[in-house]
Order: sequence, then structure tokens, then C-alpha cells
Amino acid sequence: MKPGADLVDNRVPLSIPNIGTRERELVLEAVESGFVSSVGPLVSRFEHEFAAAVGARFAVACASGTAALHLGLRVLGVRSGDLVAVSDFTFVASANPVRYQGADVLLVDSDSSTWNLDPTLLAAELDRRASVGERLPAAVEVVHVLGQPARLAEIVETCDRFGIPVLEDAAESLGATWSAGPLAGRHTGSVGAVGAFSFNGNKIATTGGGGMLVTDDEALAARARHLSTQAKVPDVGYLHDEVGYNYRLTNVAAAIGIAQLERLGGFIARKREIARRYDEAFAGMDVVLPPRLDGYESTYWLYSVLMRDTEQRDRLLQHLAAEGIEARALWRPLHAQPPYAHAARVGGTLGADLFARGVSLPCSTQLSDADQSRVIDAVLRYLS
Repeated sequence: MKPGADLVDNRVPLSIPNIGTRERELVLEAVESGFVSSVGPLVSRFEHEFAAAVGARFAVACASGTAALHLGLRVLGVRSGDLVAVSDFTFVASANPVRYQGADVLLVDSDSSTWNLDPTLLAAELDRRASVGERLPAAVEVVHVLGQPARLAEIVETCDRFGIPVLEDAAESLGATWSAGPLAGRHTGSVGAVGAFSFNGNKIATTGGGGMLVTDDEALAARARHLSTQAKVPDVGYLHDEVGYNYRLTNVAAAIGIAQLERLGGFIARKREIARRYDEAFAGMDVVLPPRLDGYESTYWLYSVLMRDTEQRDRLLQHLAAEGIEARALWRPLHAQPPYAHAARVGGTLGADLFARGVSLPCSTQLSDADQSRVIDAVLRYLS
């Protein structure tokens, strides 16, 4: 046995896909149908079932969550020279499609209650810009980070005052809902003009890569679907009426997605059970637990805590790695990323603090109780 092989074999992963027999059955069905890389019947079925699952009228299956965001910006009319407000504390893929369109980003800091885009900061900045005649955003992109719903009702109210469409980046929050307030019963991704989801391998549900755009606007959905297939129009031979993209999901990937969607309720229940157990284990310890707000039903895509400072965070990561437990720091905020270092921004201290102190712990849907106990024991030994 190679040195360290036993540690690798017993490693507790951070978040890995949960693939079972149903996924294999539907993939075989897709392969035997002859529709493999091309769009086939399972793509349409996946779109229909996904839209129903999140409470949207229309869904367009895409090659990635990033592609869904890009199409969302395109169909909302974002163009070169425009401005788009984006959450500062998020993965870089949230902002990159804005630059694909040649638009500029306005980075908005998080609020402490949800770790998402701060509605108060956004409202103040839009009011300020309107009062002095500065350009207003052509769209506001709200990210529901780590599975936690944002304070979206307040954000939508502000954007409605200025006629600004809202694009929801729900890549990490599939299944998250509001259970109280004006959005009670709604799913993240289904409230704004357009929502975007990701099915990357580490997400709650996966297609091995892929994404979904959802909307209640039939015209926006039709345009997104048209653009996602190279803007090809029916005609003899190949005719394309504008510049489009190769952004459609494959039939094989959709097969996996359908099976994952059938199991989504169990995945979400398991994520919440894992989060509840971590909460109970770490209550009263020198850590800040993830947001828990009445009426905001998180799916805890990555269960994340805040340590006292960066030194304590780094030492915990080293300690867990030595124990064969995979954990990772939270994202560096966008204003600290070289491509966005000179972007306009509002606030920035909270997002920087989340990065400086945040740690995500193992939370795969198939994480065993024994492995979670191992993670809990390792964290408690470190803290004590």
C-alpha cells in the first residue's frame, strides 16, 4: 500500500454527486433512443418537470449554470456599456457573463442576516445614482449563496421603482423557498424576470454539468431557447438569424437530471438534517453558524461556519485535511478578484469578512452519520 493510501480511502469528501440506479436506467434509455449529444425528448421532459418543481411557467435546459446566466442577461437586453448590479460575495461565474455582454458590474456587499446582496445598500445606491443622474443598472443579479434565500422581496420592490429587471442566480439554492412574507410558497429562481440554476457535480442535483433558465415570460423563454441552439431558424439547409450559442443540454445529461429531480425531496431533507446536526453540535462554541431566518427555508448546499479570524480558519482547514476531511474556505469576494478589482462597488467589508473567516464542511447528501460524527469530533477537538 502506498503511503497515505489508507487516509485517501477514508477521506470524507466535501460534496459529491449522489448517483443511483434510476439515473443509470434513464441514461441507458437515452443512449438506446439514439439521442445522445443532440437535443432529444428527455430534454423537453426535464424542462417541463423542472419548471413544475420550482413553480415557473417555462424552463430552458442549458449546458451550464453560467450559460443560463448569460442567456438571462442577453434576453433581458443587457448590452455593451450597460451596468449590472451583482452580489459581491459570490463565485466568479455570477459576474463573468456580465462581462461576456460587454457590460460593467456594480458590486453590492452582503447583509449579515443572509450573507446575500444587501437590499438596503442597493436601494441607497440606486437612489443616489438617480438623484445625480448617474447610469442605473440595466439589471440586478441576486445570488442565493450557499442555498440561503436572499431578502428578495425588498430587492424586487426597489427594482420595480426604477423599472429594473431582476435576474436570480439560484445555482446553489435549488429547492430553497420562502415560507412567510410576500414570497411565501415561492422557490428561489422563480421570482425575478429570469432565474438560473446549476447542475454541476457538487450541486444538490446534478446532470454531470448543466444548468437551467426559468421564467414566467413565454417570449423570454422562446428567445433563450432560440439563442441556445445557435439561433438556428427552420429552413432548407442551415440558416441563423443572429449570433447564438451552443448552450443546449444534451439528452444524456437530461436523463440524469430527470432521475435527480425525482429524488430531490430526499436530497433536500438530507441536507437539512445534516445542517441541523451540525447546528446542535456546534451550538455554544466559538463559531458563527449559518443564517437561520424565520420564513427563509435554506437548503444548506454547503454547510458553512465562520471562525474567529483568518488564522483560526486556516488552522482548522489544515487540521481537517490532516484528519482526511475535505473542507474549504468560502469565496474571495469579487472586488478582490483581479478582473473586478476596479469595478464600482458599494460596501465590501462583510463579503471580505465572510471570506476571511468562512469554512464549508462536508455535507454530501449521502454523508453517513458516522462520517458526520467524525467531522464533528474533529472540529470540536480543534476548538477545544
